[in-house]
Amino acid sequence: MTTKEILEKYKTIVVYGMSTNPAKPANEVPHYMMARGYKIIPLNPTVEEIDGMKSYKSLMDIPDEIEILDVFRRSEDCLAVVEEAVERKKARGDVKVIWLQLGIVNNEAKKLAEENGIEFVQDKCIKIEYNINF
Repeated sequence: MTTKEILEKYKTIVVYGMSTNPAKPANEVPHYMMARGYKIIPLNPTVEEIDGMKSYKSLMDIPDEIEILDVFRRSEDCLAVVEEAVERKKARGDVKVIWLQLGIVNNEAKKLAEENGIEFVQDKCIKIEYNINF
């Protein structure tokens, strides 16, 4: 699936590692996508809410369907994120796409996601891909 197809098909984005700091990409990018009609769900275990949106502590805590899991974490932390996403997919049948932001690469995480039927994008900014495609 191309990034354009992903962004056309799925409209709910869980932002793993969303920041409370508006100057950081992990805050600015989700707001940009929200302004373009995407539903944003913050996942940050250190805060209760971000910009008026409830922030969840884990993927299993999120009641909504997860379509895109947009990850703002260090590359070495991503295997654990994908392991959590695979558990969620097995339990709930969602998590369609895992998207690692620009500069984030983990091929072991990619292999695990794909073995479990999850589309995987890495080292691409969802905002830049949106701008290229729309």
